[in-house]
Amino acid sequence: MTDFDDFYAAYYADLTVQLYAYSGDRHEAQDVVQEAFCRALARWRQVSRYDDPAAWVRRVAWNLATSRWRRIRVMRAFHSRQRGEPVIEGPEPDRIALIGALASLPAAQRRAMVLRYLADLPVAEIADREGVPEGTVKSWLHRGRVALAAQLGPAYTEETHA
Repeated sequence: MTDFDDFYAAYYADLTVQLYAYSGDRHEAQDVVQEAFCRALARWRQVSRYDDPAAWVRRVAWNLATSRWRRIRVMRAFHSRQRGEPVIEGPEPDRIALIGALASLPAAQRRAMVLRYLADLPVAEIADREGVPEGTVKSWLHRGRVALAAQLGPAYTEETHA
């Protein structure tokens, strides 16, 4: 793919969803993916020749998210030592459990679950993006829900799919 605009249009949403699942913060995910694309644009002649330019952007975004998380952790530790400074709580335990459970799924199931339930994409669009029949996506989603319910408990299935 040699046109940056087409590349951006093809991968921005997917990468944002992936980073959202990693960070648990939609705005943070949008920021780091946007920054990664800006860095790709600045080096587009080189990046466009890679076998998988999207993997390069994903890695840059992932590294940015990790760096930001580390800075926030240091900042929170500093603020916790200060008098009268409010401490900002981290992600809720349920969010941490969900992200951990998603990470345990096979890649295809995890992508399908993230795209369906975090990105709100229809099954047909997921099938098209993944290059598989809709029935395969439905199977991945079913298996993913079963696996998540086993890890997170039946409340997940009841609340989400009642």
